[in-house]
Amino acid sequence: MAVLAIVLLLVAAYLLGSIPTGYLVARWMKGIDIRQYGSGGTGATNVLRTVGKGAAIAVLVIDLLKGLLAVRLAIAIWPQIAALAAPEALAAQWQPWITMLAGLIALVGHSKSVWINFTGGKSAASGLGVLLGLAWPVALGAAIAFGLTLALSRIVSLGSIAAAIAAAVLMVVTGQPLPYIVLGALGATYVILRHRGNIDRLLAGTEPRLGQQTSNHGS
Repeated sequence: MAVLAIVLLLVAAYLLGSIPTGYLVARWMKGIDIRQYGSGGTGATNVLRTVGKGAAIAVLVIDLLKGLLAVRLAIAIWPQIAALAAPEALAAQWQPWITMLAGLIALVGHSKSVWINFTGGKSAASGLGVLLGLAWPVALGAAIAFGLTLALSRIVSLGSIAAAIAAAVLMVVTGQPLPYIVLGALGATYVILRHRGNIDRLLAGTEPRLGQQTSNHGS
């Protein structure tokens, strides 16, 4: 029963992460499929360029909450799951690993949403929500790294990459449990890989800066 409960928990984390916020907001406000505009992503940055500032803020907040709720749900219901396991001491050792998995799966859900043919965003905002739910000092440090990089470069993708790297480092520096350190490393790697196209444009000097419109569609 404990294994079934864990599976259901992870499915719930995926479904939370997979809510296609940017896609739904763009459909509701402009009647468009945002995947066919700008970068093709459903995250707040593409919403900002395609729909507007208010819509982008709403998407950013909701995407952050998706990651936060996924890990807080795992933490909240773990006592009930642990009661189904034997021995309970082993269940206590599982808890941070299952919470870590819930957070990681929520990130995958955001970028590979079942509702929009396994497409989505870059998982940066949802990743910040996961960090906030697990270790707020790490989330704060990642947010500062993002803000500083954005202020200096005016490039959102570069800020997201910097935040991902900072999160992985801060998990170690702040002495977080091993499962959270693993999450920091895996999550940072995943977010960076989701930015492969951005990295190519950064190297080519063609990555758009904040406030600059993109000329491509669906790329």
